[in-house]
Amino acid sequence: MASHATPEELEAAMLALLHERGPGKTVGPADVAQALGGNKPEGWGPLMQPVRKVAVRLMKEGRVVILRKGRPVDPDDFRGTYRLALPPSGA
Repeated sequence: MASHATPEELEAAMLALLHERGPGKTVGPADVAQALGGNKPEGWGPLMQPVRKVAVRLMKEGRVVILRKGRPVDPDDFRGTYRLALPPSGA
């Protein structure tokens, strides 16, 4: 497993995990990082920032929703722990 994944690989992993979990369910950024980097911190740790960048871009494109405490965030201004979800259908 590579600890440096391309944005395309991160996007594919993120969307695959979200579709696997289904509507109304969330995925953590570490889940996405671990899908590509494995379960050792040195493998997935370096992917956390790139995962966040991909999540922000996908939220701006309307393809994912970034949630903090269960509420959508401003993709340009959020801190701390967050979860990812598919946008509500019909959105």
